[in-house]
Amino acid sequence: MRATRRRLAALSVGAAGVTALGVLPAHASAPPTPDNFHKLRVCESSDNYSTNTGNGYYGAYQFSQSTWNSLGFSGRPDQASPATQDQAARDLYNQRGWEPWPACSHKEGLD
Repeated sequence: MRATRRRLAALSVGAAGVTALGVLPAHASAPPTPDNFHKLRVCESSDNYSTNTGNGYYGAYQFSQSTWNSLGFSGRPDQASPATQDQAARDLYNQRGWEPWPACSHKEGLD
């Protein structure tokens, strides 16, 4: 029984924690909660999923086209549904933590 508890404790306190929405990368400090993604969207785009300011970044999470395509999505991010953009942001987070959004993740205390 003690060995089982120790194994469970070791699993739950590993370098990367597990959350309801995915794995918390070792380099990320804030979990990928809906509230944290909302903070990120507000900072990146004023929570505007259709934003295209002409700076080469699109949508609520300000994806570059190359990042969007590398995640397996087609079309432009700002033309995708909010649910698709949210999924893409979670996928990117699961790969790289908050690193793709350096200014806003820092401003919002996510990194």
